[in-house]
Amino acid sequence: MSDIKLALLGSEGAGKTAVLVRFLTKRFIGEYASSANSLYHKRMSIDGRQLNLEIFDSCSQSGGSTCIQEEPVNWADGFVVVYNISDRTSFLHAKSVLQQIKEAREESSKGLVDVPVFLVGNKQDLCNARQVCEEEGRSLTQEVCCHFQEVSAAEDYLEISNLFTKLIRHVMDNLKHCAGRRRYSGSKSMAKLINNVFGKRRKSV
Repeated sequence: MSDIKLALLGSEGAGKTAVLVRFLTKRFIGEYASSANSLYHKRMSIDGRQLNLEIFDSCSQSGGSTCIQEEPVNWADGFVVVYNISDRTSFLHAKSVLQQIKEAREESSKGLVDVPVFLVGNKQDLCNARQVCEEEGRSLTQEVCCHFQEVSAAEDYLEISNLFTKLIRHVMDNLKHCAGRRRYSGSKSMAKLINNVFGKRRKSV
């Protein structure tokens, strides 16, 4: 069984946890802000391969906070960076996060920055209140060389499922390509973060 480590990042109100729970349970939850990190577990099969997913859901960050934790960035095999299409501030936050992922991977992985990343514009159902046009999202992903998709966690489970399936396939291909290199397994501080902080918040689906 292959282990796949994913991380979700985004500002408060972006709906990243709603996106994740939609994928894990097919259910939509109303928006809520969490003051603690969570680690979710899911076993699934893709293309005949049995996978053990670990998905790190960072606590929601206020619009004034743009720093992300370095350890989860180095720990993850792939990322979903979420913003709210009806909130330009969340888009600017996502832009900062993408740059920090790139810089952190350059520093810690000796230039191995080809980790799969999806920029996700959530709340597509609120297009009447849109502050970030779809083209802006696509343009940003071209700048930082990552993938892009707009979704609605409230209305469409299938597009959320397809999004994560695409990301996981990219991660699997990337890990296969890097098989000859030493995979980053996480530092002692990340292990402590998972064991101590997540110990009471581990969630299996």
